[in-house]
Amino acid sequence: MKKPLIDMKNIRKTYANGSLEVEVLKGISLTIDQGEFVSIIGSSGSGKSTLMNIIGCLDTCSLGEYLLDSKDINSYTEKELAIVRNEKIGFIFQKFNLLAKLNCYENVELPLIYRCMETQERRERVLKSLEMVGLSDRLKHRPSEMSGGQQQRVAIARALACAPPLILADEPTGNLDSKSSNEIMNILIDLNRKGVTLVLITHDNDIAELAHRIIRISDGEITSSIDCKRGM
Repeated sequence: MKKPLIDMKNIRKTYANGSLEVEVLKGISLTIDQGEFVSIIGSSGSGKSTLMNIIGCLDTCSLGEYLLDSKDINSYTEKELAIVRNEKIGFIFQKFNLLAKLNCYENVELPLIYRCMETQERRERVLKSLEMVGLSDRLKHRPSEMSGGQQQRVAIARALACAPPLILADEPTGNLDSKSSNEIMNILIDLNRKGVTLVLITHDNDIAELAHRIIRISDGEITSSIDCKRGM
């Protein structure tokens, strides 16, 4: 029996808007097993990005329980949450979030420097991660010297270098052409097959259907959870 990596119960999130309070998440309960690939879909304003931010420890819930790898995230301090983000979660964003002044190698190395990792181990991890995404020949290229698809592969390598059990991908193919999108999804699917838990936000139904399960969110609530052919 698989062990849950993510276990959320009755998650609520409320933001203050002047004198008004806006409830964005309205009692989300969600379990994602280790090694699962889950797509989260929903229209703009549905709450899916807020949910992703809470899963990724970039934000905290107003009410509810969140266990990540059996640890009570709600009890963590900001410093402890930063450690969790660095060690347990890899982030991939639509806009790549690469530093323009750093080259390919340096962008992938940066989170390992924050972890105070020894130079030799950093080098081994960076080179291995870039090899996995097919960019061993682009080590000294800066983001402006690479295509969108190559920049996204750098972002994936950066996430991989920390060897996280969980990768969160927020519209990772949103700025890419169809060929680059297919390449990125093939890399992510291969990572999932190797045991990495993958949570993907997307507006693209075809991409969502590559997952084991599709979770649809509307108006801050889960309206459906559907198993896909790949997960059967």
